[in-house]
Amino acid sequence: MTELHLLGELVVILGAAVVVVLVLSELRLPTIAGFIVAGALVGPGALGWVSDPRQIDLLAEIGVVLLLFTIGLEFSLSELRRIGNLVALGGGLQVGLTTLATLAVTTALGLPVNRGLFYGFLVSLSSTAIVLRALAERGETDAPHGRLVVGALLFQDLCVVPMMLVTPLLAGRQGGLVAVPVALGKAALLVAATLVLARLVVPRALHLVARTRRRDLFVLAVLLICAGIAWLTSSVGLSLPLGAFLAGVVLADSAYGHQALADVLPLRDTLSSVFFISMGMLLDFGVLASRPLGVAALVVAILVGKTAFASLAGLMMRFPLRVAVLAGFGLAQVGEFSFVLAKLGDGLGLVGQAELRFFLAASVVTMIVTPLAVRLGPHVAAGAGRLAVLERLLGVRDAEPEPEAGLSDHVVVMGYGVGGRLLADALRSTGIPYVLVDIHAERVRAARARGEPALYGDVTSPEILTRARVEGARQVVVLINDPDAIRRAVRVTRRLAPRVPILVRTRYLAEMKPLIEAGATDVVAQEFEASMEVIAHVLRTSAIPRNVISERIRHARQSGPATERAVTIPRRTLGESRELDDLKIESFLVNDGAWIAGRTVAESELRRRTGVTLLASSRGGESAVHPLPADVVEAGDILYLVGGGEELAQARRLLERGPGDPMAATSQGAAPTRGTKNS
Repeated sequence: MTELHLLGELVVILGAAVVVVLVLSELRLPTIAGFIVAGALVGPGALGWVSDPRQIDLLAEIGVVLLLFTIGLEFSLSELRRIGNLVALGGGLQVGLTTLATLAVTTALGLPVNRGLFYGFLVSLSSTAIVLRALAERGETDAPHGRLVVGALLFQDLCVVPMMLVTPLLAGRQGGLVAVPVALGKAALLVAATLVLARLVVPRALHLVARTRRRDLFVLAVLLICAGIAWLTSSVGLSLPLGAFLAGVVLADSAYGHQALADVLPLRDTLSSVFFISMGMLLDFGVLASRPLGVAALVVAILVGKTAFASLAGLMMRFPLRVAVLAGFGLAQVGEFSFVLAKLGDGLGLVGQAELRFFLAASVVTMIVTPLAVRLGPHVAAGAGRLAVLERLLGVRDAEPEPEAGLSDHVVVMGYGVGGRLLADALRSTGIPYVLVDIHAERVRAARARGEPALYGDVTSPEILTRARVEGARQVVVLINDPDAIRRAVRVTRRLAPRVPILVRTRYLAEMKPLIEAGATDVVAQEFEASMEVIAHVLRTSAIPRNVISERIRHARQSGPATERAVTIPRRTLGESRELDDLKIESFLVNDGAWIAGRTVAESELRRRTGVTLLASSRGGESAVHPLPADVVEAGDILYLVGGGEELAQARRLLERGPGDPMAATSQGAAPTRGTKNS
C-alpha cells in the first residue's frame, strides 16, 4: 500500500503543478515559481494534501543530481574562454560583494559567522532558469548587460559546487574548518581523475555504444556515467551533486555531449520539477500571514541589495551605469540552487526550520517578481544612466582622444560586431570617413589596434554621441543587439541631429514601427530580410525561372514593410541545375604537340564534329568567356568544354590528335547536345 500511497501523492502534486503553472503562464510568470507555489498549496503548510514531503525526497534528490549533471553538460571550456573576464571578474565580484554584505548584516544582528556566511551563500545565487528565459524572450542575451548577466550566472553555477563542499564544514562536520584543505585536496584529486577519465575512457566507451545505433542503450550509458561518477564522489566523502556536475563535465567536450544533453533533458525537467515542488512544500503560508511585514522587508532587502551589488560589480568592470543597473535587475532574485543549499543546511542543522520557512517565503516572492523587475529595469536604468557622477568616481569611461574637430560628412557606426566590422571595411575601402562607437572595451581596443577611429561608450548617452559628431554626420547606422538601447539611441540621435538619416538593424518585424516612430529613417528587420533570402534560395535550388522568383519576392515584400532594398537573387550555377545533369564541364590543357595548338577555334569545328561547346579559355591566369572563332589556341591554354560524357571523350581526341584520328571523326555531323550553343 505504501507504493500506492506514494503514487497517489505524485498524482496530486503533478496535477496541482499543471494547474498552477497554466494559471501563472497566463500572467507570464515563471514556471519554476509555479512549481514552488503548487508545492506550497498541496503541502502541510496549506491544504495538507501531501502530509509527509519526505516520501518524495528520493525523486527530488535524483532531480537535483540530473540538474547539476546538465549544468556540467552545458559547461563549455571554449565558451568560458570567450567570456572569461565576465565570468571570473563579474561573477566573482557579484557573489563576493553579496556574500560579504549579507555576512555583515547577519553578524550585526547577532548571528554566528558560520551561519552568516551560509546565508550569504543563499542570497548570492540567482535563478539561472528564470533569468536566461527572460533574456531570451526579450532578445537581450547578446546585449552588453545580457553578457554580463550570463557570465555572473555561469560563475554562480560553478560556485554551487564549492559552496556545497564548504557547507558541512560550516556546520561543524568533518573535523571543522581545519578540514577545508583536506576536502579541497580530495576535490582536486577527483577533478584530475575525472579529466583523465574524460580523455581516456568515456569517449571510447560511448563510441562503442553509439556504434550500435540504439538510442535506449545510449541513454542508459549516459545515466550510468552520471550515476557512477556521482556514486564515486559520495563514496570518498563528497556530495552527489558534485559528482553529477563532474560527470557532465566529462561529457561536455566530447562528441556525444549534445546528444547526451538532448536525451537527458526530458527526464531532468520532470524530476527537477518534482524537486521544486518539494521545496515549495516547505513554504508555510502561515509565515506570510503571521509575518507579512518581515517577509516584505526581507524581499525588499534582497532585491535592492542584490541589484546594488551586482550593479557595483558591473561598474567596477568599467561598464556604463545603465548597463550595470540592467544587469543588477537581472540578478536580483534568489536562485533555485539556493534551495539546494538550504535543504543541505537544514539537514546539517545549520539553519532552523522556522528560519528556513521564512527565507523560502521571501525567496519565492523574489522569483515571482523577477519578470516584472526585468521589464521595469530599462526605465530605471535609463534614469540612472543620466547620473554620470558615479561613473566618473570609478573611472568607468576611458580617457580617449577627441575625434578630429573638423570631422563631418561621416558615418557613425554604433556597434562593432560582425555587421559593424563588415560595414567599416566597406567604408574604409571606398574612402568614406566614419567613427565607430561600442560599449565593449575589448572590441574598442581591438578596433584601435587596427587603426579604426573607435570610441568607447554607451550609444544612448548624448555625451558620447556628441563626441562622435552625430550632428555633422552624413548617416548614422545602429548595429547593436540590445532592443531597448536601440530605441533610446535612435531617440537621442534624432534629438541631437534632426536631419541626419538613421538606418537601424533590428531582429524582429514587430520592432520596425516603434523604431520609425522614434525617429529612424529606415529599418532592416533581420527576421523579414532573412525570410526573403530563404524564399529566393529555395526557389532557386528548385529550378524555378529567375523572373518567376523575382515576382514571388516582390509579392512577398508587398505583404511586409515598405523598403528600398532591391530584389537580389543569386544566379544558379550549372552544377545546381538538376535538369541539366546530363551535361558536364571539363577542362583540357593544350600540350605542345596537340593538334589544336596554333589553330583557330573555327578551324577545330569542335561543335560540328563532336557536339561539344567551347565555353571559355584561360591563358596566363586570364580567362575569356565564349572565345571568338578567329581566336588562336596556343600551347599552355586551358579550354573549358561543355557536353555529354561520350561527346567530351571525342572532343579530347579531336583536340589532341586532329580530325584524321578515326575515333575523333566518328561523331562528325552529330546532332548538338540539348541545351548547348555553337561556339
